[in-house]
Parts: sequence; structure tokens; C-alpha cells
Amino acid sequence: MGQTSYATLNTNSLPSQAVNDSRAFIGRLKPDAGIAEPLYLQLQRQIIQMIEAGELNDGDSLPSERVLAEALKLSRTTVRRCYDELREQDYISTHGRAGVMVKAPPRINPELGKLKGFTEEMREIGVEPSTQLLERRIVSDRTIASVFNRPSTARFLKLVRLRLGDGIPMTREVAWYDLTIAPALAEWDIEGSAYQFLQQRCGIALDHGEQTIEAAMSNEDEMAVFGFLEPSPCLLLKRKTYATNGQMVEYVEGTFRGDAYTYRITLKMSP
Repeated sequence: MGQTSYATLNTNSLPSQAVNDSRAFIGRLKPDAGIAEPLYLQLQRQIIQMIEAGELNDGDSLPSERVLAEALKLSRTTVRRCYDELREQDYISTHGRAGVMVKAPPRINPELGKLKGFTEEMREIGVEPSTQLLERRIVSDRTIASVFNRPSTARFLKLVRLRLGDGIPMTREVAWYDLTIAPALAEWDIEGSAYQFLQQRCGIALDHGEQTIEAAMSNEDEMAVFGFLEPSPCLLLKRKTYATNGQMVEYVEGTFRGDAYTYRITLKMSP
């Protein structure tokens, strides 16, 4: 009799420096009065970095305004403005005697084994997807052509996109689409799901995808869009998508922030 078990790929197991007490937290903050950026913004940016890197977890307590101001030799007005901004952006909350507590962004928990795009994946779990287009070009690339098993002169639509869930940057995605079999993609306005466009506008029936996931550290481009101050653990996803006729339609390399993604896999006993 078969049974189902669940395996979770959890990037919390990757090396990171946990901020689990007030002294460690305060020690990570480095406000610099010698630069143009206001001190409260420096604190705000550094605290957000710790939250989004998973170094501060949902429910963690932060020092009071007085304690933090004294430890960093700053005015309470500076710390109060920092906390007010963080509270306004929903990164922290205040709970009476419990004090200031972290409100970390929810982890996205999609299931592996189903071919779906980012838009569909987010909506299925109740998260509102959105996209920022960073680059859109028609290219001929010898390396990518070899991935698609096409001549070096083949043309591809290259998209670099920042994908967001509920307004939070989740993944920086670089995708290539074969214009030989989907020429209509050259006119695509990048709205909605690529898979829906391929099937409904290009008449291409998608069949399956081949996907790998590996641990990686964020590079400079990814640090910039995720707001990381230093390289942080991420998941690097590479996917090839095929039509029912066996032709490869899409190749994607997506870097997912490790503090917001947990992949879920359903395993069944062999018959």
C-alpha cells in the first residue's frame, strides 16, 4: 500500500549568521554619521536586510527605542523614526509589554512536480504576483542556441524580470524563448503568464519541463534587487520547457531568495 511523505528543501540549513539576541543584533548594526544617508534610514535598511535574509525571524524581539539608542549612541528620535518606518512597512509590530517584534515576510511553499509559471504558482497559494521588467531584447546567442539545439543564428526573446509576491521581491529570473517556433512572442507585452500566451496565442501545447534546483549565493545583480547588503543563500532554479512535439520552447534561470522559499515534494512508495 502506497503512502505519501513530504520532503522540504529548507534554505535555513544553509550557512547564515543568526541574530538571536539583543547584543548580536546591535552588533550587526553599523550606523555611520559620516555618510550622506540619514542615520534612521541606515538603521532601517540594515534591519530590513536582516529580516529578508532570514537572520531575524517572525516573532523575534527587538531592543526598545531607549536600549537601542543608548547602545548605538544615537538619539531616541532617530531610533523612533526608524521603528516608525519599519512599522509602516509592516516589518515590525509593537505588542505592549512584549515590546517590538519582527513581522517577517511569509515563506512561499510551492509543490514540485507540476509545470506552472510564477504567476500561476503565486495565485494558487493566495499571493498576488507582479513583475518588474528589467530587460527585454531579441538576441542571437551561441551558448543559448546550443541549449535549444538550434543554429547559432537562431533568434530568441530574452527577458530579465524581477518577480514579486505581495510586493516582495521573490526571484530574479532570466528567460529565453525560441522565436523559431513561437514568433508571436516577439510582440508579447509581457503581461500575464508566458505559458498562457504560448498556449492561447501561439497555439503551442506544453507537455513537460526538466528542472534542477541547487544552492547558490546571490551575486551583485541579485543583491541589488533583493536589497541584500552582502551575498546571501538563494536557490538557483534551471528549467527547460518542452512542447508536446518534443521541441524545447523555454529556458529559464531563476534565483529565488532563500529566506522566502521552501519547495515541497510529494514522494510515493513504488508499487
